[in-house]
Amino acid sequence: MARHAGRGWYGRVIGAAVGVTAVTAAASVWTAQAGQTPSAPAHSAAPKTVAVSPVIAHSSDAGAHAVNITIDDGPDPTWTPQVLQVLRENGVKATFCMVGPQAQAHPDMVKQVVAAGHRLCDHTVSHDTGMDHKSESYQSQQILDAEKQITEASGGVRPMYYRAPGGAFTPYSRTLAASHGMRPLGWNADSKDFERPGTDAIVSTVKSELANGPTLLFHDAGGDRSQTVAALRILLPWLKQQGYAFGFPVR
Repeated sequence: MARHAGRGWYGRVIGAAVGVTAVTAAASVWTAQAGQTPSAPAHSAAPKTVAVSPVIAHSSDAGAHAVNITIDDGPDPTWTPQVLQVLRENGVKATFCMVGPQAQAHPDMVKQVVAAGHRLCDHTVSHDTGMDHKSESYQSQQILDAEKQITEASGGVRPMYYRAPGGAFTPYSRTLAASHGMRPLGWNADSKDFERPGTDAIVSTVKSELANGPTLLFHDAGGDRSQTVAALRILLPWLKQQGYAFGFPVR
């Protein structure tokens, strides 16, 4: 998975990260399911789950002739609702890889994503595409603080996946995420929509990269995403015409 150039804007926008979260062998493992009820009251024990696989997921739970729509970097009050509308019009569910402070700033958007039956994914606190060169304590803070921010913003629904910014996974970060019930999530077809090359170029790129595998990468934040919205309006019906089903990444 190639790193994305020009995606360091979160580092400039988000000036302060939440404090470092300690990791121990006895750390609680969390689960997330789209549509689950908010977390239990404080006096009750938090639900725990068995750790998921730390292997980076690419395939779809909907079978061999299926695709997974994944949306990164939001939520955004302008573009996330438009992406949700296109998905709703086409009856498609997606996985939203959210940056922690973005979720914290727009909890209404996070709740709308969950209410529509989509899944949540942890995309770290600062969207640092070089985090694979940073300390384990830094990686831990980025992943676990974002998990907490997203969970709180959603009203108690925890992320089911972890996607490293720019694909900057490490064995440590994959194992840590998996121990918290978040399957590391890759991609097969990068729409290149972040570069805003034009709607036609986005559509063409996705079509040409479909043979690489089922998980498609789009964005709903980080700038003007009107080209992404327009491309999804074209691609989702086209994919259906080609006989593709829509699923979620495997867990």
